[in-house]
Amino acid sequence: MSLQGKGWFIWQIPRCEGGAPEAIARKAADAGLTHVLIKIAERTFSVGFDKNGRDLVPPIVDALRARGIEVWGWHYIYGDNPTGEASIAVKRCTGLHLDGYVIDAEGEFKMPGRAAVARTFMNALRAGLPSLPVALSSYRYPSLHPQLPWKDFLEKCDLAMPQVYWEQSHNSDQQLVRSAGEFANPTLVGWVRPFVPTGSAYGVGNWKATPDELKRFLDKAVSQSLPAVNFYSWDYATSATNTALWDAVASYNWPGPQPQDFVTRFFSALNSGDVERVIGLYHADAGHVTAQRTVIGVDALRIWYTDLLQKTLSGAQFAVQDISGEGISWRVTWTATGPAGSVLDGDDTFGLRDGLIQYHYTFFTLKPA
Repeated sequence: MSLQGKGWFIWQIPRCEGGAPEAIARKAADAGLTHVLIKIAERTFSVGFDKNGRDLVPPIVDALRARGIEVWGWHYIYGDNPTGEASIAVKRCTGLHLDGYVIDAEGEFKMPGRAAVARTFMNALRAGLPSLPVALSSYRYPSLHPQLPWKDFLEKCDLAMPQVYWEQSHNSDQQLVRSAGEFANPTLVGWVRPFVPTGSAYGVGNWKATPDELKRFLDKAVSQSLPAVNFYSWDYATSATNTALWDAVASYNWPGPQPQDFVTRFFSALNSGDVERVIGLYHADAGHVTAQRTVIGVDALRIWYTDLLQKTLSGAQFAVQDISGEGISWRVTWTATGPAGSVLDGDDTFGLRDGLIQYHYTFFTLKPA
């Protein structure tokens, strides 16, 4: 599992295209984004609601997904109530059917005794989100923050997503190289995970990132074959006097993702058991074909996947055996093993349009447990 391509963090939804879901999704698509990360919680409290208590996040998730863009949620945690913080994370991620979750852990976790707190949080989080991709967002240089319990977080994370913020400097590319090197050192972080950095797209005091610095950051990420990058934050970079920061990222031609990357997302969604996460990978009018029938549309797909993931292959783990194809047409062979039964001969053909599934033929033989 790994993110691919360019993404942006959203801090305050109303400050991003006025909070309009379609405008946000359209701008993300026009910028070639593959993912957007939205703040969903702080401490034990949900974030993303307006003054009338209306959750602003779900329609944005729907609008982004309709354009084939992944949606991750991020959450600033303090560690004073780790089980409560894990509980709200699970509630928000499952309720919003998110593609991934980001832990933002900073100075509060440099206090004594926070390693045990981090383990408590991660254990509770993984009990509720056993399959959802999870990333750790924290300091860029672990060597300067040894008090933070890196290994206790990263042991149960899928990605390292450090904040490579070059405030008061202008050497974005050099700082990225140093950060990547430190996160590749198990002596510093305990567990080495795929590295997806977040760069500065904001200003503070008399300092502000420049478009050239963002380009050099992106160039270095590509030269190091990183799978993805993010920038913080959409709110700042689209404000009236700072649009050059957004434009620098939007105009950058990131060399990915490749069409077959959707296979990783598809089987990760199957393994999560989350029907809505799977459905989010299809066009609204997608065709789904088996030897017995052909159906059109996500309503029919929802019925089929509910039966598959909650009955026929409930609790199964799916594994890709082979991928072949090119362009928009791909064939995947797969297996699945679970308490209700197993599959040894899974054979699917996918037709893609704009990164989402338009046509899907599936064949498999269920061997009951």
